[in-house]
Amino acid sequence: MSVRLRFAPSPTGRMHVGNVRTAIVCWLYAQSRQGWMLLRIDDTDLERSKDELTEAIKRDLTWLGITWDDYVHQRHRMDRYQECIQTLKDAGRLYPAYETPEELELKRKVQLARKVPPMYDRAALSLTPDQIAKYEAEGRKPHWRFKLEHKPIIWNDMIRGEVKFDGSLMSDPVLIREDGSPLYHLCSVIDDIDYKITHVVRGEDHVSNTASHIQMFGALGGAVPTFAHLPLISDAEGGKLSKRLGSLSVEELRENEGIEPQSIISVLGRLGTSDPIEPFVDVQELARTFDLAKFGRGTPKFDPDEILRINAKILHHMTFDMVKDRLKNLVGEDVDPAFWDSVRPNLEIFKDFKSWWLVAKGPVQPNIAAEDRDFIARAATLIPAGEFTQGTWNEWLSAIKSNTDRKGKTLFMPLRQALTGMDHGPELDHLLPLIGRERALQRLKSVA
Repeated sequence: MSVRLRFAPSPTGRMHVGNVRTAIVCWLYAQSRQGWMLLRIDDTDLERSKDELTEAIKRDLTWLGITWDDYVHQRHRMDRYQECIQTLKDAGRLYPAYETPEELELKRKVQLARKVPPMYDRAALSLTPDQIAKYEAEGRKPHWRFKLEHKPIIWNDMIRGEVKFDGSLMSDPVLIREDGSPLYHLCSVIDDIDYKITHVVRGEDHVSNTASHIQMFGALGGAVPTFAHLPLISDAEGGKLSKRLGSLSVEELRENEGIEPQSIISVLGRLGTSDPIEPFVDVQELARTFDLAKFGRGTPKFDPDEILRINAKILHHMTFDMVKDRLKNLVGEDVDPAFWDSVRPNLEIFKDFKSWWLVAKGPVQPNIAAEDRDFIARAATLIPAGEFTQGTWNEWLSAIKSNTDRKGKTLFMPLRQALTGMDHGPELDHLLPLIGRERALQRLKSVA
């Protein structure tokens, strides 16, 4: 049977590097097995869920190249959830509880003071009809808990191996709020049953949830999927992700940082696996070698600079045909293929190309000190003959050193200013051939 996965984001915030990793891993696994993937928008929290954030999620995934075979909003499936809720109530697996948050917190504190694990004591199961009537007369509305069976819960996790929980040591989870709305846990299980999900990939912070979910699958008569719990990623020092690339939204990476989507997939698709992180211009090549079994249980360290390094390598391998339309949009005119081929080995992010283009094509506005003008005029007479190559700059510097008393910064900085109008920028050994002999001489003579 073909594998069937789902990526289930909540539209309550932007997708960041940390949480988009799950989408990438789900998609790569589906691609590697010629499988099927559902994009499920977990928006039962109507107060916090925003339509514009749903659209942002879809836009980010599309930019990354992550596709889906079906699409659903949980908020549109409330009738189906109510059917299943009634089934669980009829079977005695859902029961009403009337404790207030303050009463539950007090119970928790008492248990902790006694040095016992805090878990629900099932007091609601002992309520008499009179007690229930009294609570309802006070205006209390119940939340509903799922009655766990007190038996071992065991599954074979694709990353963690065999996982065991003792149902008697777990609290009965709340599945329905006081206002009657179902919580994520129940909705997720129902959706996974209805959409025949075979594999659930999510973070290891959901491991304890999975234990209760497995019993919910059984109570609803659904097949239990295969689970894979990914270790949560940390920063390079082992702590939480920093506020740099680690917590930037995908939108910011795309628009402000100028990161290629393939670099994000290349890094996050292999982070924490036994395979080396490599640049993939075609991410289908990564999918062909992808295997969940290659993920380890250790916490992988995410170095934001890794994305930049991989991004540069991807740009260096991109052909002109891959970028020609983007180049035209970036600089506002057609770009010669030879210019791209000359510049791409020096790019870290795509938008850096524009600085090379502007400096090479001009116009420039140099700020030359009076004492440097004679030096620039002398330097212009020493330019090597013939068309410029990458060796022209160093050959020219050698000739100037031999024929003037200048060296170091006092030698190359006035030349950089005259040729580019800037004190910094692309290396001149690469840039000079792009400026060209005729344009370079014009710039030197105009300030001499």
